[in-house]
Amino acid sequence: MIVKIAYRGKEYDANAGTTLRDAVKKIGLQPETVLAVVDGKLVTDDTIVREGMQIKLVAVISGGAL
Repeated sequence: MIVKIAYRGKEYDANAGTTLRDAVKKIGLQPETVLAVVDGKLVTDDTIVREGMQIKLVAVISGGAL
């Protein structure tokens, strides 16, 4: 069972049934550096990915002055 993960114009395949955190690691990214969106809603990294899910990853941007 395959899940599609989109990030910066590329699409990756991940196995369904694992946590989003593990799926992100498997495609070579650090989970702390991205946010995941499914159907327009932010999801947490402990979400279990299911077959047919379309996950979009968005890079976390930090910085600025206090």
